[in-house]
Amino acid sequence: MTDFIYEKDADGIVTVTMDMQGQSANTMNERYVPGMDQVLAKLRAEPDLKGVVFASAKKTFFAGGDLKLILAIQKSDAETFHYIEENKRPYRDLEQLGVPVVAAINGAALGGGYELCLACNHRVIADVPGAVVGLPEVTLGLLPGAGGVVRLTKLLGLEKALPHLTEGKPVKPQAALKAGMVDAVVPAIDDLIPAAKAWIKANPETHTQPWDQKGFRYPGGDVLHPKVRQMIVGSSAFLYSKTRGLLPAPAKILDIAVNSMRIDYDAALRMESRGLCALVMTPECKAAITTFFFGMQAIKSGAVRPQGDRWKAANAAILGAGMMGSGIAWAHANAGLPSVLKDTEMDKAEKGKSYTAMLADKAIKRGRMDDAKKERLLSQITPATDDAAFAGTDIIIEAVFEDIALKEKVIPETFKQLGPNGIYGSNTSTLPISILAKACPDPTRFIGLHFFSPVDKMKVVEIIMGEQTSEETLRKAYDYVQQIGYMPIVVNDSRGFFTSRVFGTFMDEGISLMVDGLSPVAVERAGWLAGMPVGPLAVHDEVSLVLSQKVGKTHKALDERLGVDSGFGKHNVASKAVCDAMIEQGRGGRHYGGGFYEYAADGSKTLWSGLAQFAKGNAEIPMEDAIDRLLYRQAIETLRCLNENVLRSEVEANLGGIFAIGFPAHTGGAIQYIRGIGIDAFAARAKDLADKYGERFALPDSAYDILRNKEALAA
Repeated sequence: MTDFIYEKDADGIVTVTMDMQGQSANTMNERYVPGMDQVLAKLRAEPDLKGVVFASAKKTFFAGGDLKLILAIQKSDAETFHYIEENKRPYRDLEQLGVPVVAAINGAALGGGYELCLACNHRVIADVPGAVVGLPEVTLGLLPGAGGVVRLTKLLGLEKALPHLTEGKPVKPQAALKAGMVDAVVPAIDDLIPAAKAWIKANPETHTQPWDQKGFRYPGGDVLHPKVRQMIVGSSAFLYSKTRGLLPAPAKILDIAVNSMRIDYDAALRMESRGLCALVMTPECKAAITTFFFGMQAIKSGAVRPQGDRWKAANAAILGAGMMGSGIAWAHANAGLPSVLKDTEMDKAEKGKSYTAMLADKAIKRGRMDDAKKERLLSQITPATDDAAFAGTDIIIEAVFEDIALKEKVIPETFKQLGPNGIYGSNTSTLPISILAKACPDPTRFIGLHFFSPVDKMKVVEIIMGEQTSEETLRKAYDYVQQIGYMPIVVNDSRGFFTSRVFGTFMDEGISLMVDGLSPVAVERAGWLAGMPVGPLAVHDEVSLVLSQKVGKTHKALDERLGVDSGFGKHNVASKAVCDAMIEQGRGGRHYGGGFYEYAADGSKTLWSGLAQFAKGNAEIPMEDAIDRLLYRQAIETLRCLNENVLRSEVEANLGGIFAIGFPAHTGGAIQYIRGIGIDAFAARAKDLADKYGERFALPDSAYDILRNKEALAA
């Protein structure tokens, strides 16, 4: 029992300390069930056993299922069902041990870890940083399959259990105590074992779970209770409004939780296993585990970060106190990074600082901040109009207007204030970094740092490597982005980089659908059904048609200046034709009073009736085609970026698409979306769309080879 430390004291209480060898956390690995069986056999053989305490030697209590094993499951068959049943069997054996069992929770007890706690008679947790309980399986396209759905429903009742089951949020100690998810809280880890043993001594006969006792009643009422029946109906509608029917796990959890109240306990546990067996093979599950667990882990652990010592900026300067500069100043202040916010006039710089005050006031109103923290945030921002105010700074973020001539003037003037080991970042969304770098005295220390609006909500930064940007500068930029709590996505230089290129295809395809004859209402509906946060017409209004037009003109002028044809946005012909015409009619977007939508004074909006003039066709476009057109355009452009080496990894392609562009999260990102459909099946459907709707969907078969080759290497 190398993974379990077994200790019996003089009072007959055994402490089982979980310590999975060769890994940083306790998980349900291939040694888990045999190890638990050995522990249970030894406990049953103990003379005068009075009780059992489960503890952990790791920083966390128990992390739950081994996701590598789950991801490797290829069939939803009898073997998979048996695997799931075997993993949960020890918990049922534990419930029937005949002595009090206590979970001593020293850190995170999530998923299978908290399910172990639920199988215990008593749960005590230390009120320390990192200690949480919860069932986050739903966020990975799964359900709690080791008894979590059935036991939590019995412990809390359906109404209180459902949010924890269908949302999967971790719960801190005091909140968990209030919710009934744990039974006691102690101030320190050293207090856990003594508290657990004291409870066992005080409750020697408390070893039968409430649901195993005769006359058990569900808290809040059983499934026939009028209030519960009403809540079941409402929950189903609420879940659909949240998931749009795109996520199978929440609906499956609701179904099992409700039906577990109607049948025998052991039968309910088997039903739960069947539900998990069905979910492990869904594309949504594979996508969530691949992207949101292993992908996020790769970003956080630095797997895609250049090697070298960690770097930390001690101070910063932001040039331009407009919307972007003000947002970046907030991000810096929130991370405790002192920053100078410079503009041409002090009133503008002060106004930029006031943005942080406004956000702080909102947080105070919601009870998420106090006045003292607001003052600390504001003290981190120094408005200025003179470059000397940030002499010797570690990082300068140029966030002036998206005009190449202006940037080429500002960059050399302000670079001289950079510290000897500092780096210079340009916040640009489409302008080539390699061209801007020509204005920089040291292009090796120049890099693109593309923040997204609004900065306080969009926690991702696209880092753009110029042709001469050094790996040291990239490493420092990567560390800076993580220092302020944002997700870094690294790309190589190109027109529009990655995010702007792909986002432009989404907006353009929405307009293309409208031009082809699909009603604007149906266009927006297709975006909703596809899983996009906002419809393509609505989001274009927010970005503004004027900005889209300016970007096009900027790149046309850049092409003329360089004597090249970059081909930037060459497929976005619908956007150019319609946007130019709408701007001529005074409709530049929401900021300009109206665009695709009319905006009322009360905040409501309706689609503009004049959009009918742009319908050139009268095609009967199936909704399936409309949805695919919106998603395939983005996925194909993402694949182009990967194929052209603009994107450096699938991980960054997937996470960048979801968090920066809003590509539907249930797909796991654009490249995972292709893999989920199947590379050959996706290519065939893309060809079908190209034949029906145009060459923008066409890709040579060789473009897919990068995915096939990676697949072959993985195999």
